[in-house]
Amino acid sequence: MTILTALPRLGTRPAVLRPRQPRLDHLPMMTRAAPAVLRRDGIDPAPIMADNDRIGDCTAAGLANAVRAVSALNGFQTPVTTREVVAFYSASTGYTPADPASDRGGIETDVLAHAALHGYALEAQTLYPLWGTIEPGHFNSLRLAVSALGVVYLGVELAIADQAGLGGIWDTETPDSLGDRTPGSWGGHCLLLWAYDGTGDEDTVTLLTWGTTQRATWRWLRSRMTEAHGLLWPQLASPAPSFLSVTDIALIRSANTAFLNGTLV
Repeated sequence: MTILTALPRLGTRPAVLRPRQPRLDHLPMMTRAAPAVLRRDGIDPAPIMADNDRIGDCTAAGLANAVRAVSALNGFQTPVTTREVVAFYSASTGYTPADPASDRGGIETDVLAHAALHGYALEAQTLYPLWGTIEPGHFNSLRLAVSALGVVYLGVELAIADQAGLGGIWDTETPDSLGDRTPGSWGGHCLLLWAYDGTGDEDTVTLLTWGTTQRATWRWLRSRMTEAHGLLWPQLASPAPSFLSVTDIALIRSANTAFLNGTLV
């Protein structure tokens, strides 16, 4: 995994709710209690940096790393190159490598809609995700989604104080000497929820970002998170436990179809 030697780039623009966008909170599976612990020790999700230390392509890198994490859960790996990630970033946001001013990041819901409609093109195949939004305050739904689908695609507002926690544990209880703790004082970022070791405020989650893993407390995530989206990759073997039923999958697919039929991306 990547060892960070300098501050990486951000690239998530403020969260936008689109009319009739797919949602997960109403699914039958969301009526259950989420697992109290979700540890994935011994499984390497193999996240890649994909130029996110150079450009603000975290929304595109997040989808690539979701593909790789779900692949790892199923005992194989899907090759994704930096070139493919940057190409998707360009297609989904209008970024032009020759024009640095076009490197403005992405709106997560628009990036997800673009991937669902046009696909995420890799050398061997083009992958089409199904997705649905989770209310950021619904932590039981968030935990159910990561345990059922493999990862959750998050938008967070990072604080300048979080820079000091890179490679350690992000928390809200940091000394004033570490910098501004105001969410958003650093900027918006896309990353993935991968695992968690409990559900208390001081228990930690494992996030995937910048080619590595990053730990954070639940209270930090509650403070920073602005949006959350579950991802389902029908072309990859699903890690879903039995509580993600055929009905759940059919409802997710139907919501995605209805959204795309009324949306030009």
